[in-house]
Amino acid sequence: MLAKEVYTNLEDYFIKPEISDEFYQHMTELDSFLCDNFKKRSIGLVCDFTETINRVFTAVFPTEKVIRAVLEQPGKAMLFTHHACNWDLTKSPTGFYNMNAGLLEELREKQISIYCLHTPLDNYSEYSTSKTLAEKLDIETVKAFINYFGAICGIAGRTKCKTVNELQKIYSEAVGHSTSLYQYGDNEIKDGIVAVVAGGGNNTFVLPELHKNNISTLITGITLKNEVSAETHEYAEKNRINILGGTHYSSEKFACIAMCSYFEKLGLPAEFIDDEPCFEDM
Repeated sequence: MLAKEVYTNLEDYFIKPEISDEFYQHMTELDSFLCDNFKKRSIGLVCDFTETINRVFTAVFPTEKVIRAVLEQPGKAMLFTHHACNWDLTKSPTGFYNMNAGLLEELREKQISIYCLHTPLDNYSEYSTSKTLAEKLDIETVKAFINYFGAICGIAGRTKCKTVNELQKIYSEAVGHSTSLYQYGDNEIKDGIVAVVAGGGNNTFVLPELHKNNISTLITGITLKNEVSAETHEYAEKNRINILGGTHYSSEKFACIAMCSYFEKLGLPAEFIDDEPCFEDM
């Protein structure tokens, strides 16, 4: 399939004029590999390395492990990621760090492009990060809410779980590892309604929206308590909001898994490349 046809399909389905992003400001050291359009908006085609796409690989982050796995496969392909940078709190104070330039050169030689949808994939849709996580936890969407760079990134949903402890157990089973619980509120889930904001939902722009909507349980990815998140934890404790975390990676991977079906509908074989969660997130 012509690469430009794949890019057009993604553009038409996911990218809305009201959605923005800011990845590029952290990626200037990779300028020689990046598309001009990505430098302008931090969305879409990151590295334009092929004119033909025969196969797609999806991943949450473009880590060395992911890129090396892709390089083992035939060329003329595309790596679709949720993030344009990698994530590891042990490697960077902000968590984010750049792709390996040497591996990008190898991708160029093998004609494997990189395409990134961060905020557009967070935006509520069949494939969105919060909706796919909610579905994995058997949470029925009641409404989409919370604006993030023009994207509607969260959902309020109905769970069958009666308690936060029961919900945490289901979350741990879904992601395949332990999860965190900062239990600042009641164990009983009020009206069976919870909020799901995958990734970095433990944030000062998120929790007031929960409070406004009378929701006292948040399911997200990053929940660690440090100097950066102290204000958020103080707000949650003051307003009795429980916070469950399953790491940045694990809370968002279900969207990238779901994207395989999107590409398969276009007639392209697609494979999700599994990676490792950063447990420092919790």
